[in-house]
Amino acid sequence: MSYVEVPGANVPIRMWTDPSTVEDVAMQQLRNVATLPWIKGLAVMPDVHFGKGATVGSVIAMQGAVCPAAVGVDIGCGMSAVKTSLTANDLPGDLSRLRSRIEQAIPVGRGMHDEAVDPGRLHGFPTAGWDDFWSRFDGVADAVKFRQERAVKQMGTLGSGNHFVEFCLDESGTVWLMLHSGSRNIGKELAEHHIGQAQKLPHNQGLVDRDLAVFIADTPQMAAYRNDLFWAQEYAKYNRAIMMELFKDVVRKEFKKARPTFDPVISCHHNYVAEERYDGMDLLVTRKGAIRAGSGDYGIIPGSMGTGSYIVKGLGNAASFNSASHGAGRRMSRNAAKKRFSTRDLEEQTRGVECRKDSGVVDEIPGAYKPIEKVIDQQRDLVDVVAKLKQVVCVKG
Repeated sequence: MSYVEVPGANVPIRMWTDPSTVEDVAMQQLRNVATLPWIKGLAVMPDVHFGKGATVGSVIAMQGAVCPAAVGVDIGCGMSAVKTSLTANDLPGDLSRLRSRIEQAIPVGRGMHDEAVDPGRLHGFPTAGWDDFWSRFDGVADAVKFRQERAVKQMGTLGSGNHFVEFCLDESGTVWLMLHSGSRNIGKELAEHHIGQAQKLPHNQGLVDRDLAVFIADTPQMAAYRNDLFWAQEYAKYNRAIMMELFKDVVRKEFKKARPTFDPVISCHHNYVAEERYDGMDLLVTRKGAIRAGSGDYGIIPGSMGTGSYIVKGLGNAASFNSASHGAGRRMSRNAAKKRFSTRDLEEQTRGVECRKDSGVVDEIPGAYKPIEKVIDQQRDLVDVVAKLKQVVCVKG
C-alpha cells in the first residue's frame, strides 16, 4: 500500500496502515506530535502502537529541535543479523544444548559479564575507535557517571523485554544469526535524565503532553543531549557487535566439523536520531520503532518469537523519510497479554522453537503482536524483501 494522509495541526500525518485499525490513544499521540511548533513531517509505520510520549512506529522530522521521550529510553536499540555457511542439514535433532551455550556466552535479563569483554580477543570485532569511544564517557552527564562500571560490564549483554538472540533458517535452509538489543541500563539512565531536564524548560510548559518536551538548537541543554544521545547510540552499536561475535564463537565451537563462515553483518538502529536533509531543510529525524530504508539500505524487520522475520532492502521513499517499520508491533500491552494468554498458549504458539516457555515471557507471546506478514505487505513501497527467516532457537531475558 501507499500511505493514507490524516490531517494534523502543523503537518499531515502520513500513515502506512489503515487509520481505523490504530488504537485511539495512539492516534491521539500522533495528533499531539503534529502540534509541535518545530515539526516538519510525521510518518507512521504499519507496526504503530501506543508508546510513552510518542507512538512506537513513528518517524518525527523536526527542524532545530529534538524530543528525548520520542527517542525513548532504549537509545540506539536495534538489530543485527548475519548469514552463515551452515544449513539445516548441519543441525542436531535437539537444539537445547545450543540454546544453553548461547545463554552461557551472552548474559540476559539484568545480567552482566563478570569482567569486561576484551574486544581484542574477538574474531571480527572492529576495535578501531573503541578506546576513543570509552574516553568520551568522561563527557556524558554527571548524573550517570557512577554507572561506568556497570556500563562496561553490560557491554555485550542482551537485556530483557522484547530483546532476543535467535538462530534462524531462511527459506532455502541457510542458517542466519540474529539479535536485538540496545544501550542497556546506561542508555536508559541517560534518557531519563535528559527527559527530566527537558520537562523543566520554559518553552515546554504549554505543550499538550509534557512527554513531548524538546530541546532546541543552539542551547547548552541541546548540546548536552546530543552529546549523550550519540554516545549512547554508539554504545548500542558496539553492544550488538560484541554479542554477535560472542554468538559466532558459540556457533564455531558447536559446529566445529562444518567450519562455519559468516557473511558481513547487517545492522540497524530503530530507536535513534539522525541528521538528514529533506526538501532543502536540515532536519533531526527521530525514528522510534522504525529503521532507515534509504535506497539500497539493508534492514531487519523481526516478527515475534515463533513467527518469522525479514531481511529487507530499502527503496528510498522520501515520503516516509526513507524509513520502514522495525518489527511486527504490539497489538496488546504486556499486562493485557499476561491476562489473556497462558503458558500452554505460549507452548502452542512457539511449537518447533527451542526457547523459554514459562510465565516470565508470556507477555512476548506471538499472539500479543500484529501478524508480521501483513506489516510487511503494508510497506511494499518502502522495502523489498531479501530473505524470510524462521527462528529455530530463541533466547530471551
